[in-house]
Amino acid sequence: MQKITDEKIAVFGGVYNNYLALAALVADTKRRGITKLYCLGDLGAFGPTPDKVYPLLRENQIQVVQGNYDNSIGNGLNDCQCGYTDPRDNHFAQISYDYTFANTSDEFKAWQRGLPKEIRLQFGGKRVLLCHGSPRQTNEFLWESTTSNHFLEKQLSDFDADVVLATHTGLHWQRELTGDRLFANVGVIGRPENDGTTNVWYAVLSAHDGVDLEFVPLDYDYQRLAREMEDEGLPSEFAQTARTGWWTTCLEILPVKERLRGTF
Repeated sequence: MQKITDEKIAVFGGVYNNYLALAALVADTKRRGITKLYCLGDLGAFGPTPDKVYPLLRENQIQVVQGNYDNSIGNGLNDCQCGYTDPRDNHFAQISYDYTFANTSDEFKAWQRGLPKEIRLQFGGKRVLLCHGSPRQTNEFLWESTTSNHFLEKQLSDFDADVVLATHTGLHWQRELTGDRLFANVGVIGRPENDGTTNVWYAVLSAHDGVDLEFVPLDYDYQRLAREMEDEGLPSEFAQTARTGWWTTCLEILPVKERLRGTF
């Protein structure tokens, strides 16, 4: 377990090959005086040129949890292990996976293969567990509308944590739990949140007689991302999402309440 004495750390998920958002996040956290950055996995998918992500992670000493995507890319699997069940969702996921695998260097693949499944911190007097989907399963979807407090509290107890930070769903939310405990999905920086805005999201965890979590909106050059997607021959649906803030793919996995927030 790492003991963190900094007053603030930044935690984010789902880079999805979006090196432009990652560079913007690095710049934003530097302006805020935050020096410790943690990524909760899924470095590939959705965006263009995956190898542009690698040097940003290394140069800025960003610690990374292995997501399902990273495990698949690192081990040369046939798909992303994303957990989708709908044929259309899987169709676009496979296109994205095949592109990412073909354009990721052997060095970057090996690096992803060696990433840890979780990171544990001692921060603000709390035991903080960083994971991808959930403490028990890398590709588990925990949605705000369908995940009970009882389930979350059991996960924290079972895995010896006061705070659990996860990602995977692409939508940020947090829940305060009994015993001054916390679960949060920190969102992703790789694509917008299906709300009609083009910004993405990350989280700042602060130590103040415990911990506080703040969600931070992050702007980046989404028009450039969309153009580069098109230049790389990625589906037009991906570029449309980047430009409009509305998801056009991976929709069928959403629960009813989350689905109704979108336009499709």
